[in-house]
Amino acid sequence: MITMQYEITLPSDYDMTIIERRVRDRGHMTDTSMGLALKAYLVRTREPGGSPVNQYAPFYLWRTANGMQTFLCGPGFAGLCASFGRPRVASAVGLSFVAGMAHGEPPRFATRTVSSVPSDRALEAELARLGERTARAAECAELHTFASALDPSTWTVVTLALWRAEPAFRECGVEHTDYRVLHVSMPEYDQLREAR
Repeated sequence: MITMQYEITLPSDYDMTIIERRVRDRGHMTDTSMGLALKAYLVRTREPGGSPVNQYAPFYLWRTANGMQTFLCGPGFAGLCASFGRPRVASAVGLSFVAGMAHGEPPRFATRTVSSVPSDRALEAELARLGERTARAAECAELHTFASALDPSTWTVVTLALWRAEPAFRECGVEHTDYRVLHVSMPEYDQLREAR
């Protein structure tokens, strides 16, 4: 599994219904993408006490590197680049994955965390800690999907949790980013579940 995300930060007065309409009109195009387990079309909307920015930030779980390559070199990503410029694409190697009790229902919210792995902490210890987080998240009835990955270029662990209702699990002391989910494509999700 490979995770991938790009963040397109938009002006503070940007009409986010434009993004919502774009996803409504085009989101189905990834519903049959080869090698793609899941794509969550994520947004943050600038509001008092909420997100500080307007942002479109899709998150992908790729089953295959070939699927990811085909997407990045294909017309869909080219269209996004034509509209917003070519974004920096962050990718990481999958560590854990669990389909939650609510994976059969559309998720409405997402939570992403990015945490550094201290240079004096053994990776085995970090993986054990992550395994505990995955198990705790899996116990939440509202969980759709929980996935984690390691970016060895920055030694950070990225997690994404999708929820059918307001997030039910947040680890104390871990900084998180909250999103709304506009659409989810899951063409090879079941194959990823079998491979975990």
